Amino acid sequence: MEHNHREPVAREGWIFVIFCILISILLYFLAGYAGAVIGLVFAAFCLFFFRNPERVIPSGRGVVVAPADGVIMDITTMAEDRFMKANTQRVRIFLNIFNVHINRNPIAGKVEWVEKVAGEYLPAYKDEASHRNVRNYLGISTEWGRIMVVQITGLVARRLVCWVQPGDTMQTGDRFGLIRFGSCTEIYLPEKVSINVKPGQKVKGGETVIARFYK
Repeated sequence: MEHNHREPVAREGWIFVIFCILISILLYFLAGYAGAVIGLVFAAFCLFFFRNPERVIPSGRGVVVAPADGVIMDITTMAEDRFMKANTQRVRIFLNIFNVHINRNPIAGKVEWVEKVAGEYLPAYKDEASHRNVRNYLGISTEWGRIMVVQITGLVARRLVCWVQPGDTMQTGDRFGLIRFGSCTEIYLPEKVSINVKPGQKVKGGETVIARFYK
């Protein structure tokens, strides 16, 4: 699906841009240039928010890249029983409204499972958001075993967009979806992986190496 989502601005953002431009026109007739500028500022922000930049994808076997831009909130060893059914290392990434919100595939593999779960809209940085917020699970089978990526809504984010489905094959760094406005993305990795990041570190989706597999 990567070849369908390479536009400089994600197509899901254009409805917001057009809406803001229409508001700008309306405000021009109601309040003159000052009113029009307000609408254009919001239109510009939407273009900025839905930007879809190219990234330099690291090469090398076993490289795991960040699935999203943002800041590493925590790295936790925990059991995962939905897809991997094993002890895992979970890496949580918090995205603020200024981050790129395109999600990217951490490592080459085949999509085995996609499931969206209903829930709440707690602030994404809260621990309970992982199991209480609206979220979308993406289970991927790789040559190193199973991994799982989770898109999670936040207080402002209200929609998760996933462009892939079971049976799709993705390469490392391929775009697979986006989250509208502030949110969280998690990745669950097998215990045998070597984690290369730490809490508080800023990462770029598809570009920052967050872990490596070694045989």
